[in-house]
Amino acid sequence: METIANTTYFKGRGAQINPNNSFNKQQYVQEHVEGLDEEFLQKEKTEIIYTYPKSIINKVESTDIGLGYSLNPYQGCEHGCIYCYARNSHEFWGYSAGLDFERKIIVKKNTVELLEKQFSNKNWKPKPIMLSGNTDCYQPIERQMELTRNILKTCLKFKHPVSVITKNALITRDLDILAELAHHNLVHVMVSITGTDEKVRQLLEPRTATYKSRIGVLEALSHCGIPCGVMVAPIIPGINNHEIPDLIEQAAHAGATSAGITIVRLNGTVAQLFKDWLDKNFPDRAEKVWHQISECHGGSVSDSRPGVRMKGEGKIAESIMQLFKLSKTKYMNTPEKFSFNSSDFNYKAGDKQLSLF
Repeated sequence: METIANTTYFKGRGAQINPNNSFNKQQYVQEHVEGLDEEFLQKEKTEIIYTYPKSIINKVESTDIGLGYSLNPYQGCEHGCIYCYARNSHEFWGYSAGLDFERKIIVKKNTVELLEKQFSNKNWKPKPIMLSGNTDCYQPIERQMELTRNILKTCLKFKHPVSVITKNALITRDLDILAELAHHNLVHVMVSITGTDEKVRQLLEPRTATYKSRIGVLEALSHCGIPCGVMVAPIIPGINNHEIPDLIEQAAHAGATSAGITIVRLNGTVAQLFKDWLDKNFPDRAEKVWHQISECHGGSVSDSRPGVRMKGEGKIAESIMQLFKLSKTKYMNTPEKFSFNSSDFNYKAGDKQLSLF
């Protein structure tokens, strides 16, 4: 626990407050970590909450994401990335998008059973499933639960295409399955890396793998013949936009053959959380950064407009995108042209008396 500008700051957490759930009209909350509550919060351990949903695959309606489905074995995320848009979804479960998002992790215990049932449906049309569309499928609890590993096994069993995005080095545990999926052209991995400055990462994404480790993930994936790229996201003007060229160069050298980018947007409660974080960590430039984010989204830090929300608009957004394009041209001049194999999908694979678990 540290003190920044006379304000208690909790190391290892992205959010520093636990704002009211916007769906609850009346609620006792801890918006300011003061007094006796400080010791309680500092010692509070992550709580695992088990749930058994009726369905597990989500159809992706957004035109900004070029995949058919997403699957989230976990809700909430210990990584604690302060900018994470998924924080808002934690309110649907009755929790806060702030500290609750990092401390109360929902585990969907019957994920694999539901997935196998869906794949066994003869009417199922295989399209790439993204792991995950919301929180990181390789967050710390995965080491214990192994839901993601078993999802990949199920995809291999049915020869179903799958896409993975993560910022955790735990993915290297599953190189054996990923390599087999790659052999059948069934998998593509994007490693999310927001920059190169480790001091900024510790504030921005306190419980994620180091940037160096994530570059190492790209090297390991590439070495095993697993198609991979780097997701430079999100870019926060005034914080990490200047790191784009160096990051693209490192990623390309490590074996990444594709790259994507988004500009930060702060929808819902995330805006309040990010503003608090920005004021506490970068008081000298907080106002400037806030205004630059707003300028990228038509005068508001939030943005839900299809086709615009991810890349932003205006001069600042244009300069960021131009820097990204120039960096890709310079360091990644032979971008990967990858297409998933959906033709080998076999819905009858579940009938076999063989188990991969």
